[in-house]
Amino acid sequence: MAKKTNSKNSSNDRRQTFAFTAPDALRVLLAGDFTQWQAQAIPMTKDAEGVWKTTVALPPGTHHYRFIVDGEWRDDPECTICVANPYCGHDAVRQIA
Repeated sequence: MAKKTNSKNSSNDRRQTFAFTAPDALRVLLAGDFTQWQAQAIPMTKDAEGVWKTTVALPPGTHHYRFIVDGEWRDDPECTICVANPYCGHDAVRQIA
């Protein structure tokens, strides 16, 4: 499980950039254990090349996440570490030292 923190912006937090290529998408959200999944999913911004990005501060630890593209859960094709989730899919994992 991911390490939790009570502070939204602890002095130990590390800025992490997440990106997802979807030039035809209308909306992309970042959802993970650090957003209570869908409850506080983070809207991403699309650049001129169709890459959606957002940067968030995360505490050291292991964090699970996925993208929601136009309402559908999507894997991170750039992530090299994935784990099974209870919904017959996989979560991407980002480890922060």
